[in-house]
Amino acid sequence: MSTRSLAGMKLLALGLIVGIIVGFALGWYSKPIPPPTTTFHIKFTLDWAYQGPQAPFLVSLYKGFFAEEGLSVTIDRGYGSAKVISDVASGLFDMGFGDINSLIEFKSKNPEAKVKMVALVHVGSPLSVVTLKDRGITTPKDLEGRKLGAPAGDAARRIFPAFANVVGINQERITWVTMDVALREPMLVRGDVDAITGFYYTCVLNLLSLNVSETDIVVFRYDSYLPLVGNGIVVNEDFLKKNPEAVRKFLRAFIKGLKYSIQNPDEAIAILTQRDPTLNKDVEKKRLLMALEIINVKGVTDKYGFGYVDPSVIERNIDVIVSAFGLSRRPSINEIVDFTYLPPLEQRLP
Repeated sequence: MSTRSLAGMKLLALGLIVGIIVGFALGWYSKPIPPPTTTFHIKFTLDWAYQGPQAPFLVSLYKGFFAEEGLSVTIDRGYGSAKVISDVASGLFDMGFGDINSLIEFKSKNPEAKVKMVALVHVGSPLSVVTLKDRGITTPKDLEGRKLGAPAGDAARRIFPAFANVVGINQERITWVTMDVALREPMLVRGDVDAITGFYYTCVLNLLSLNVSETDIVVFRYDSYLPLVGNGIVVNEDFLKKNPEAVRKFLRAFIKGLKYSIQNPDEAIAILTQRDPTLNKDVEKKRLLMALEIINVKGVTDKYGFGYVDPSVIERNIDVIVSAFGLSRRPSINEIVDFTYLPPLEQRLP
């Protein structure tokens, strides 16, 4: 073989090696960047069972939004918004989805409790009085002389005095009937009570399942008369102090999941049923859409983004709860909320 041939072969071999190296390098850099290795675990509790309104949290989990932030999150069902507050305060859970009104009462009575809200999700309140057209109750004042039904610890029942005061109801003319939550709507349909209290979307959908026509349902939402808001994301303050960046990442991922649920409600409900395959998808989709009415609120969310309201709203809400529950100590707004862990406004807007 000639010297020229050997030189050519060497150049060819060198070219192949260089090509392989360059090709590998280009292939390496063109690959999608994988999500960060999971670095932090968060124990989270919902306020209630796996239902439509809770879907955005599961969307954030199953779509990998938490994982993209380097978080490993476990999501447990809850047993009431008020219980979320005490469970997070005790450290049983790191974070949870709880009711701000229960938080205000809890912090008033337990000023040293280590729990605070870092994002307000329900910028309206689902607390309501619900009745049927054939009961002849067309205004809240018409509730006087009637029987109202609710479980003993029902949040809407507990805040009813504030609602009654602002609409001029004489509470001495109200008769309360206590029942288990499963009997609330059936007793209204049977006529055992004239009206019930609860979350409006829960009451309405339960009545629909009992073959009540939607046009026969009358709802008096408290937030039409009172400056009330609802559920938000609460965090154990010791956990928050030690892991502020984890909380920021959680909120960023949740808001991403919330936006995705608004844009893709059918997929959100499909994800929800991974936790409970027995759920009726049509019912849960309607429940989700009704919950979104107090989450994505024109004039609020499009101004402040998800998770935030003007502090004056919280101040007025505190006043309502202190008065309604006859609390001896008014907690300051700084004891109740800290919105500084939310992502920037441009990331929170719908």
